[in-house]
Amino acid sequence: MMKITFTIMALIPTTLILKPSLLYPASTSYMFLLALLSLTLLEPSSNTIMNLDSISSPLLLLSFWLLPLMTIASQRAMSKEPLQRQRMFLATITLLQLFISMTFMAYSLTLMYIMFEATLIPTLILITRWGQQAERLTAGTYFMLYTLSTSLPLLMATIFLNNMTMTPTLFIQMNNPLNQWTTLLLWLASMTAFLAKMPIYGLHLWLPKAHVEAPIAGSMILAAILLKLGGYGMIRIMQTLPMLKTDLFLPFMVLSLWGAVLANLTCLQQTDLKSLIAYSSISHMGLVIAAIMIQTQWSLSGAMALMISHGFTSSALFCLANTIYERTHTRILILTRGLHNILPMATTWWLLTNLMNIATPPTMNFTGELLIMSSLFNWCPTTMIMLGLSVLITASYSLHIFLSTQMGPTSLNSMTQPTHSREHLLMALHISPLILISMKPELIL
Repeated sequence: MMKITFTIMALIPTTLILKPSLLYPASTSYMFLLALLSLTLLEPSSNTIMNLDSISSPLLLLSFWLLPLMTIASQRAMSKEPLQRQRMFLATITLLQLFISMTFMAYSLTLMYIMFEATLIPTLILITRWGQQAERLTAGTYFMLYTLSTSLPLLMATIFLNNMTMTPTLFIQMNNPLNQWTTLLLWLASMTAFLAKMPIYGLHLWLPKAHVEAPIAGSMILAAILLKLGGYGMIRIMQTLPMLKTDLFLPFMVLSLWGAVLANLTCLQQTDLKSLIAYSSISHMGLVIAAIMIQTQWSLSGAMALMISHGFTSSALFCLANTIYERTHTRILILTRGLHNILPMATTWWLLTNLMNIATPPTMNFTGELLIMSSLFNWCPTTMIMLGLSVLITASYSLHIFLSTQMGPTSLNSMTQPTHSREHLLMALHISPLILISMKPELIL
């Protein structure tokens, strides 16, 4: 694990000193080499410095796989920038990857907290320095305020746990007898930061803003990895804190499931394509929150499967939205009609990705949602009402995206550029791992 960490660190000076002609070929090749090297981490082995297990390994591998894909997706937009800004951009996403991988490999709660919060800085730089709209500073402020205000209770809880156990706690179940109110406050303080990162409905307002204003690499890393840090943190903290009755999580369960339905309904009235995809992430993460809080083997397996599959699917959707934006210079759905007539191959990618988004069998999304639904039904049959509504509306807005962007009369002229091989490669590298994992799901379950 340490060799991979040092290899990522070495990529930062490499991007700053490479010749201009070699900047993208060399850095992308280096990142793909890192992604291939990280495949060995699917067989977790214990390490005294860094730690990996069946929960952190798939998420770490997902983050490494998406690093070169972010570079490929940003290449066209970045090529118009001055050379120094291109170098800084590559160094920033590499630094963000370093912090993310350290969060997943952290052995102590304190290190995990520090790295979890450190991801804020490169993400904030990405949104505010390379965002495309005038509102990017507002989006950055929202992101920073939500993250910092919810992470302060987590810091207090971390210090309290370290003082209680006299050890940097993470994989040790606390058995110290604590007052019931102390235990409840500990849970609330620890969970708030992760729930805001997921985000749960009610603490979600930073996400659509951040997605809309961020560059394509920022949107990909936000949807695919940073939201999963919240889920990973929740699973880890549940292994550490004293046991609580699941009934105490009832308000969060209701909020997450009802929030998933409300986020789906919000998707139906969105006019901005990126904002629509961002709200769809909120609804999927609502299911993951509910599954993690049940704390059964099936529900945790379902949460892991849905987190991994959503990482690939949402990232692919943002790449497709960026493909349209680069040609039409707008993300308003009503202005991006009739692309099937001009970019027929891109229509195939849209169809595949939308089918995965609505969890069509035999994809990994279907496996994850099926496990989560069976767990929730076993916990409380009434949850089927909200889950059924959520699934129905997800299918509706996915069909709405596909029909809005692909069908109807086009507003583009015949001089529109065809899709490049780079964009087809990008989509193939998103879809093919998801199909391969669907054939061997025990890698991540």
